[in-house]
Amino acid sequence: MKEIRIFAPGTVANVACGFDVMGFALDNPGDEMVLRTIPEKTVRITKIDGFNLPLDAAKNVAGVALLSLLSEVKEKVGFEVEIYKKIKPGSGIGSSAASSAGAVVAANKLLGEPFSKTDLARFAMEGERLASGTAHADNIAPAIFGGFTLVRSYQPLDIISIDTPDELYATVIHPQIEVKTSDAREILKRNVLLKDAIRQWGNVGGLVAGLMKSDYDLISRSLEDAIVEPIRSILIPAFQEVKLKSKEAGALGGGISGSGPSIFMLSRGEATAQKVKAIMAEIYDKVGIEYDIHLSKVNKEGVKIISQK
Repeated sequence: MKEIRIFAPGTVANVACGFDVMGFALDNPGDEMVLRTIPEKTVRITKIDGFNLPLDAAKNVAGVALLSLLSEVKEKVGFEVEIYKKIKPGSGIGSSAASSAGAVVAANKLLGEPFSKTDLARFAMEGERLASGTAHADNIAPAIFGGFTLVRSYQPLDIISIDTPDELYATVIHPQIEVKTSDAREILKRNVLLKDAIRQWGNVGGLVAGLMKSDYDLISRSLEDAIVEPIRSILIPAFQEVKLKSKEAGALGGGISGSGPSIFMLSRGEATAQKVKAIMAEIYDKVGIEYDIHLSKVNKEGVKIISQK
């Protein structure tokens, strides 16, 4: 196999209470990437379609992730890369993670799959380090593993796949404003009250249990962020109204997608997710901010192969 084309999914990170440790993959939006092997130990990004991003591999998240992977490959091989970018950088839907994860999954396929999914996450995290200054895995993990994931530990890296209830749908609205991950991290408090930490731990445990048991009521009760959301939500216009009215329409709950500005809501069944979509649109039409809305089942596969030759 000399060439592969893949779909790299958007992802929702944090999932309310799971800051830097929980995330899930979407069926849409997503990027496409083409990788080819070349007989030199280097990475060449030859095309980026969609957004003005650097072609220099050392300054591009996909390039950095691939260079990290190549540092552990003995043979003389490298990659030529084309990126067809559909996820807007700074959207809060895992744009940098899609490029980083998609690149290493495709490269691993071309090499005959010498690396585990955890290895691939470790390489892709270097792209996140370039993008935000922190090598976090809450977007990377679901992009590679699919479905819902929990990063149990960073040292050593330990990623757990969590069962996804069949009727779970996500509605994600992306207001057309930019919130940089690095800026959103900068405003966070460095210390957390013990009572808030205890509340958050309980919600994380409840959310994991709710997902594994397909207990939608428990999922709903657990989608609460006592630490990060109260600070970051001030950066997102109409956030509280979207969340309140979506829950009134039957959504289980939701919050900020990643560092924002996107807002996600989880629902049981597509009909409720469609109601939430209409409410989100109505609110942002009134506010006067342009937006994109994505309605998706949870993507249980993660990065998907489109074609190979």
